[in-house]
Amino acid sequence: MTLTSARPAPAAAVTVHDSRRAVRAAVIGNVLEWYDFAVYGYVATTISKTFFPSGDEVGALLATFATFGLGFVARPLGGIVLGRMGDTRGRKAALLFTIFAMAIGTVGVGLIPGYATIGIVAPLLLVACRLLQGFAAGGEWGGATAFIVEWAPKHRRGFYASFQQASVAAGLVLGSGVAALLSTALSADQVDAWGWRILFLLGGALVPVGFYMRRNIDETPAFRAAHAEPAPPPARAWVLAAKAFGFTILWTVSYYVILYYMPTFTQKYAGLSRVAALWSNTVGLVVLVAAVPVMGLWSDRIGRKPLLLACCAAFALFTYPLFALMLSGASLPGIIAIQVLFGLMIAMFSGPGPAAIAEIFPTASRSTWMSTGYSLATCIFGGFAPFIATWLIGVTGSPIAPTYYLIVAAVVSLIVIATLRETAHDDLL
Repeated sequence: MTLTSARPAPAAAVTVHDSRRAVRAAVIGNVLEWYDFAVYGYVATTISKTFFPSGDEVGALLATFATFGLGFVARPLGGIVLGRMGDTRGRKAALLFTIFAMAIGTVGVGLIPGYATIGIVAPLLLVACRLLQGFAAGGEWGGATAFIVEWAPKHRRGFYASFQQASVAAGLVLGSGVAALLSTALSADQVDAWGWRILFLLGGALVPVGFYMRRNIDETPAFRAAHAEPAPPPARAWVLAAKAFGFTILWTVSYYVILYYMPTFTQKYAGLSRVAALWSNTVGLVVLVAAVPVMGLWSDRIGRKPLLLACCAAFALFTYPLFALMLSGASLPGIIAIQVLFGLMIAMFSGPGPAAIAEIFPTASRSTWMSTGYSLATCIFGGFAPFIATWLIGVTGSPIAPTYYLIVAAVVSLIVIATLRETAHDDLL
């Protein structure tokens, strides 16, 4: 049974100028939203002291990472609701909504009084803000990916769509870099007392820029064509969503272990100071941002699957020895080099990944089903990755334990990707 019916995008309606303008608007908004969502992970140890009872350092850190993970519980709901909005009312409407919702959740975190002031209400409000952020993030990823892919010229979809993922990483760079600057400029006591709130309030202040950019862009030509000539819904759409789910597992686990959890890991187990850990992470992120478009462009030439499969194989083979090297007493330059290598490995997936996952789905239902599959995988495997890494270390007594999670994820995604057809040179459905 055919799962979808082909529907070529109206390439003639798309000019290079229009494509670039639309991508810029999506990317700038994406950077700001992912800064808002990511910055929580970079001040996790401070948040644990502020919002959870003192006395059990490991317990407070676990509670903090559990709250971090709860932000991902709302992502599938956001993916479904806002993905449906994107497929019915347009990609632009959904993207405008997500940027406001993310801003409210981010500023809320920065304004909540600590546990010492309002008791149990503090962590409850923190959870509510993270859930709102997660709801927005669930719609943002799929909406922005569909928007960029549908604006891209046919033979440059990998390159254009790679800027979606590069902008996610750029948001992490911005968060990590601002956190590093703050930790450099302020004392540890000042950061713990009030400085960390600047990170969240700054995120809200930047939102008007992203909103202005998105308000002044047009709907995608592919979306307009799909609604002008409605196609029947794809048969067994859940099969396509399941493929997106398996596709995403390594992608999300590598992101949230390597890019979010790593500053905590290198502080606690590799002997780095807070400032050194944040700067080391920032360097790796900068390399990732620079490498992602290169990998996306390469995927337009050689196909998506060779790079995706190479990334899975690299994580399966090299994760354990690289973590072992960090734990063996590697110097700061050595740890930076390892994080750069991890950044390049992730770029092999993040470059072709957005185009490859979007090309699985037909235009009329792309935002809904892609967001659903991606967000479910991110919720289950990515959002709780820092919590799982911390729990694995606690259970096994070995700081090398997070590598097992990464290796299993790599094997699962490798199997799923091997079953997909190559779509780099096909028309959008």
